[in-house]
Amino acid sequence: MASILELRAVKAFYGQSEVVHGIDVAVEEGGMTVLLGANGAGKTTTLRAICGLVKSEGEILFAGERLDRRTTEAIAGLGVAHVPEGRGTFVGLTVEENLRLGGYTRLSAARENIQRMYGYFPILAQRRRQQAGALSGGEQQMLAMARALMMSPRLLVLDEPSFGLAPRIVEDIFTIIERIRQEEKVSVLLVEQNASLALELADHAYLLETGYIVTSGSAKTLADDPQIRRSYLGY
Repeated sequence: MASILELRAVKAFYGQSEVVHGIDVAVEEGGMTVLLGANGAGKTTTLRAICGLVKSEGEILFAGERLDRRTTEAIAGLGVAHVPEGRGTFVGLTVEENLRLGGYTRLSAARENIQRMYGYFPILAQRRRQQAGALSGGEQQMLAMARALMMSPRLLVLDEPSFGLAPRIVEDIFTIIERIRQEEKVSVLLVEQNASLALELADHAYLLETGYIVTSGSAKTLADDPQIRRSYLGY
């Protein structure tokens, strides 16, 4: 299957410090790829490089377009939606106001898209007039995902969607991610500390260590490798 996203010899920097060292990553059209590794491995930096948030070198190709030559706004306009670690909702605005902001590039379909998001996240419909800052952590994560999906992206980039959430909420979040992937035909690039759950859902996985890819392959292959589980995944 063709790749919707390709990273070719990508380096990423904070100031003059090189944090990611010439990595190759691909996400198949309609597939889910997961980046695994310990804190500081370069996973979040890789996502930020894709979305134009840090300086990068090498080639980042999305549906044949060079992302590494574009602004963050232009990247979003091409159909790349980023849900950062920490969620980043507008806490002083209501749930519905957050969703409307997420759909600013698709204003003509905003009402229809909001209803579609309430279908995926019924709790947000119940909380539609509440300020985002009053939501629970799990509800804020759902709102962040729904807001990103309001732009009808082709690629959803998720950074630690399970962070700080109770196990039951994490399962709900991942069930929704899989449903969205199937129904919306959205490709997903995921950074996730919950390796066992991520590998159950993903098609392909890359394992990063100090900015280098140390191994990659099908998610099932990595999940079944006892040495990788012991050395890198912690289970």
